[in-house]
Amino acid sequence: MKLKAKLMDESAMNRALMRISHEITEKNKGVDNVVLVGVRRRGEPIAQRVCDNIKKIEDVEIPCGSIDISFYRDDLTLKSEMPVVEKAEIGFDVNDRDVVLVDDVLYTGRTARAAIEAVFSCGRPRSIQFAVLVDRGHRELPIRADFVGKNVPTSHAELIEVRLPEFDNDCGVYLMGNDD
Repeated sequence: MKLKAKLMDESAMNRALMRISHEITEKNKGVDNVVLVGVRRRGEPIAQRVCDNIKKIEDVEIPCGSIDISFYRDDLTLKSEMPVVEKAEIGFDVNDRDVVLVDDVLYTGRTARAAIEAVFSCGRPRSIQFAVLVDRGHRELPIRADFVGKNVPTSHAELIEVRLPEFDNDCGVYLMGNDD
C-alpha cells in the first residue's frame, strides 16, 4: 500500500489527545472514579498520553493499564492454528469504576467488542467508555466511540496507519491505499 495522505502530524495528534483528555474529565465530572485501559499495542501509549494529559489538567494521577484482547477476538482461528493467548489482566481493580478503553483506530467494532469482553472478565465496572484517535467508519457491530480525535471517511480498500515513536520511529496518522 502507498501513502495517500498524512492526516495528522505529531502536533495534531497531541491536540486531539488533549481534547479527548478534557472531554473524559468533563463527561465524568472529574476523574475520581476513572481508570484508563489501553488496547494493546498502539492503545497502550495513547492511553498513557491521555493519562499524562489528565494529570496536567486535574493534578491527579489516575490508574492507567493495558489489556491484551487476543483471547476475546472472534477471529482467533483465522490468526493461527494454535494461537497463544492469555486471560486479560489490567493491573488494578475495575469493579464499580468508570473504565475508559483507549485504542488507535475504530473500524469494524470487533476489537472494541473484544476489549469490552476482556474488561468484564476482570470485574464489573460501573461504566465502559471508549476513546479512539481515529474513527474510520465501516462498523460491523453496533459500537461507537464516546471520544474521537478525528473522523476519517475511508473505503474498505484503504488503511489508516497510526505511527507512534514507541513502535515506528515516527509520529502521525497516515491514509494508505492503492492507486486504483
